Amino acid sequence: MLQLQVIRDNREEITKALNKRKIDADSLLNNVLQLDEKRRDTQTKLDATLAESNKLSKEIGGLFKSGKAAEATILKEKTGALKEESKQLGDDLNSIAEELQNLLYQIPNVPHDSVPTGTSEDDNEEIFKEGTIPVLDSDALPHWELAKKYDIIDFELGVKIAGAGFPVYKGKGARLQRALISYFLDKNTAAGYTEIQVPHLVNEASGYGTGQLPDKEGQMYHITADDLYLIPTAEVPVTNIFRDVIANKDEFPICYTGYTPCFRREAGSYGAHVRGLNRLHQFDKVEIVRVEHPENSYAALDGMVEHVKDILRELNLPYRVLRLCSGDLGFTAALTYDFEVFSTAQDRWLEISSVSNFEAYQANRLKLRFKDENGKSQLAHTLNGSALALPRVLAGILENCQTANGIKIPEVLVPYCGFDTID
Repeated sequence: MLQLQVIRDNREEITKALNKRKIDADSLLNNVLQLDEKRRDTQTKLDATLAESNKLSKEIGGLFKSGKAAEATILKEKTGALKEESKQLGDDLNSIAEELQNLLYQIPNVPHDSVPTGTSEDDNEEIFKEGTIPVLDSDALPHWELAKKYDIIDFELGVKIAGAGFPVYKGKGARLQRALISYFLDKNTAAGYTEIQVPHLVNEASGYGTGQLPDKEGQMYHITADDLYLIPTAEVPVTNIFRDVIANKDEFPICYTGYTPCFRREAGSYGAHVRGLNRLHQFDKVEIVRVEHPENSYAALDGMVEHVKDILRELNLPYRVLRLCSGDLGFTAALTYDFEVFSTAQDRWLEISSVSNFEAYQANRLKLRFKDENGKSQLAHTLNGSALALPRVLAGILENCQTANGIKIPEVLVPYCGFDTID
């Protein structure tokens, strides 16, 4: 959420930057500033009314002590009217503040200067590519066929138990899943991230804190009886650890990693691009989250990108990195890099990670601050990234590593899963 003072001081620059997102920012910001002016005027009137009421109350006490009951009674009638007025002003102030908050929730983050202008994923900018795309035999299979051939993932059984998008991993498929999770966590902790286990359900305040609410409410599974939400990513519970926190700047960077299942009510689309593991309602992911001093957040983002690159190099998967354009940039992000692995059997790129800097946007919602050198409260910066999301990594391994004799497991994973081939 953008800060009101920042909007007041930089309206023209913010309007120009948000226009990259194809948003009528001028009208939206104008409504916010008008409502903020109304809020401040109402607060001034309320403060003046309360001050006058307090002043009269003191005078009433003095008049009663002096035996001037009649004059005191007249003033009591005035204080009664002032109390009614202050109550109405307080109600008005709360209503205005709520309306203002809802308006601020509608404003996305300001894109970083480096974000290219565009309308869709077709306008994303490829900034890096690495790895050799293997040449497969003509009879190479996509991962959903390989899963059936080697009996390692049962999509039909998942449909029976829950519905489409909830696969059942079996035998070496389940062990490979567990191996990937352990490997990712070990890589992250070796890089300085503290491993943490968090709830898989969050309350509404947590959803608002990281920006899933109200923007992505339709994509989240809502348990209405308890007013809780199944998490779409570990980013939500991990980042909300810092809600209403004043961090110690000497502890920056604060780095966490965690494994969780993720739950998303993906829209009902069909075709090969969503078959198998390409799009799921439940999937596993290992996340990295950082809380940074604002001066270091973009250096930290570059470091996160290099960290994910290193993981993919060790997995020996061909991948590329995209800088997302304004039309594909997430609501809360200032800058995002997407990682995609090439699926040789499907002949297309599959997204496996997003690494983002939210600058102070989430921190303002979370009220996550730190004290600067002068003792003044400042908003921290938050970042997060997938390291990594499992389904499409697994799809890439199955498809790119298939041979006539089975699927060869990347060498780095063999100690974790205890086998080197699925056959």
